[in-house]
This record gives sequence, C-alpha cells and structure tokens, in this order.
Amino acid sequence: MRRNPRLILGIITLVTIAAAFFVWPGSPLGKWHPWRLGLDLVGGSHLVYKVDLSQVTEGDRTSVLNGLRNVIETRVNLFGVSEPQVFIAESGNETQLIVELAGISNISDAIKLIGETPFLDFRVSEGNGTSTTFSPTNLNGRYITRAQLSFAQTTQSPEVSISFNDEGAKIFEKLTEANVGKPVGIFLDGNLISAPTVQTKISGGQAVITGRFTLTEARELVERFNAGALPAAITLINQQTVSPSLGADSMRKAIFGGIAGTLIVILFMLFYYRFFGIFAALALVAYIVLTLAVFKLIPITLTLAGLAGFILTIGMAVDANILIFERTKEELKRGLSKVAAIEEGFRRAWPSVRDSNMSTIITALILYYFTSSFIRGFALTLLLGVLVSMFSAITVTRTLMRVFIKNK
Repeated sequence: MRRNPRLILGIITLVTIAAAFFVWPGSPLGKWHPWRLGLDLVGGSHLVYKVDLSQVTEGDRTSVLNGLRNVIETRVNLFGVSEPQVFIAESGNETQLIVELAGISNISDAIKLIGETPFLDFRVSEGNGTSTTFSPTNLNGRYITRAQLSFAQTTQSPEVSISFNDEGAKIFEKLTEANVGKPVGIFLDGNLISAPTVQTKISGGQAVITGRFTLTEARELVERFNAGALPAAITLINQQTVSPSLGADSMRKAIFGGIAGTLIVILFMLFYYRFFGIFAALALVAYIVLTLAVFKLIPITLTLAGLAGFILTIGMAVDANILIFERTKEELKRGLSKVAAIEEGFRRAWPSVRDSNMSTIITALILYYFTSSFIRGFALTLLLGVLVSMFSAITVTRTLMRVFIKNK
C-alpha cells in the first residue's frame, strides 16, 4: 500500500523549514550551533614545519609522525584555536608538518606553543631525596606506550596508569630498584609535572602514580604524559597569513556564485520543462537547505574547495530530475495516464540515476581517502551532496508530483 504522499510532503516541508532556521546564521537556532569555516574563508595562518627525523629509526617513523601530529593538535586545541588542520606532508626528501589555524588573532603565541618540541623524561633525586635538584636518566616519553586515568580499588581516588614498551620496562625496573623510597621527577619540556615516591621495585612495564589528585588534575597529568612521547624536533620554515578581509571577500564571491548558479539552473528547468520544472525547482531548494544542514550538523569545516564541491552538486542535483522527466514524457507519449506515466518514469529512470551517482560517490571516496587538505574537503562535500541529491530527486520530487498531479 502506498504511503500517504500528503503526510510525507508535510514532514519534508517541516524538516526543510527547521533546517533553514538551523542553517541561517542570524536565527537563534543558527547562532546556537555556528558554522565552522576554514582558513581561506575567515583568515588565519598557514604554518609549515620541518620535522627532524635524524634520530628516529625507519621502523619508528610512522608512529613518531602520527604522535607528533596528535600532540600538535592537542596543543593547538588547548590554545583555543577553532578546528585546526594538522597533517604530515612529504616534500622531496624532507618531511613537513602543516598547521592551518583559522580565525586566530595572536599568531606569535601559537607559533611559540607549537614550536616547542614536547619532550617527557624521568629524573632521579640526588642525595637523600629531600632536595629538589634532579639528575637526568635515559628513560623518556619515547618508551611510554600509553597513559590513562584509573581509580583506586579501595578509595576510588583518581590515579594515573602508565605503560612502557619492552625496552622501557627494563629501564624503568632498574630505575625503581635503585631509587626505592626516593622521588622520581617526571618532566615535560623541562618542567616538573609530578614527583611520585618509589614504593618498591616495579617490573612488567606497568606503573601507577598515586597521590592526592583531583579528577581534573589526574586527567591533565594523563594528557601531559601522552603529549610527551615524542623524540622528533620541528622547525618553522614557512608562514603565510590570510587576512580576515580577504577571507570574507572570498566567502562573498563563493556565496554569490552559488546563488547565481542555482538561479540559472532553476530558470533553465522552468523554461524547458514548464510545469515539471516547478517541482524540480522546489526539490532543488529543499536539497540546498538540507545539504547545508547536514554540513553544519556533522560538522564540516567549510573551505573554498568544500564550497566548490557543494556548488558543483547543485547542478548535478537536477540531473536525476531531467532523466525522470524525460522518461515520464516518453510514457505520456505511449498513452499512459499522468499518474501512471510518473510512476513508470521514476521506475525506469532509477537505474540510470543510481549508476551515475554511484560513479561520483566512488570518485569522491577515492579523493577523500587518498589525498589530503583542501582536496579532501572538496571530496567530502561532493560525496554528501550527491547522497542528499539522490534523496531530493527521488523522494522530494516524486512526492510533490504525487500530491499535485492528477489524471483529470
């Protein structure tokens, strides 16, 4: 039994109206969940760092680079930068770390924060352990595989559990054996972050740091442990700054291009398909609103490349309507009634709509997973746009035609 098309149309209309308020920045709903815009739309800085891997073995390169990227992302997030983009790139024989900071006002402090090579090391207390002077050891954050928050079984007080790799476990065992009853200083970037007292020799590469931690303090200590397991230094070699005014101008041009393209597509559909063109135009408007709502809800950091991918899908969104309308016209020429011709037109057009969109989806997935930076933004908006366009062309257009076209 066919579902009530009027009910479906009512639901689609309500969802589209709600999505429009969600998308519009000036509405209360839009202000509650603001847009995330990229460097080229709101301004900011593009930083390129050279990564020194001279002290890293070939087998450790991948893990070190992944750890470096994660640490820099953590540091920038703590600095308060919205949606930083951090990724690794190869330039000839040089490994680079790319950092894009959108909407940042104090770039010098961010550069200073990023440029510090995070290094965590363990130091032993000199003398009887009552002095705050510590001596370096050969145990550092490179040997830590993981730090996590835990709770004491009896008191449920917060603790910090750390795990060492096999080599680190041996070093840590010797260190604790030689320093029972003494504090071991844990330093991050040369700053003391904790000095637990060794209670006994610790074997197996597992250790628990106890103390009068609050939950927040324990979590911060875990973050600091995880931020210190890096042996690679980075050096700033290039900096490019995009002014907010230039970003705003780019965004205005992109929006103007999107509106102009949409109006041209709507005028074409109205001119060529007349009454059917009205349904295509309404479905296209619903498509634009719903797609933007999906972008904002996920959320996606919109860049110029992402907007280009979305604008491209606006033209692609009516492709399915054209196939459907042409099939419907053929069925009308064969003598079918309007309602029957519409249903047959949708049925016969669906394989072509499906296959053409699947080829675009596959291309977008390849671009997303095998490229980086702006191309990934283009691929993601293209992929989501195509998926939503299939819904708007099939469900929205067909529902409109079922409601407003009768045989009589």
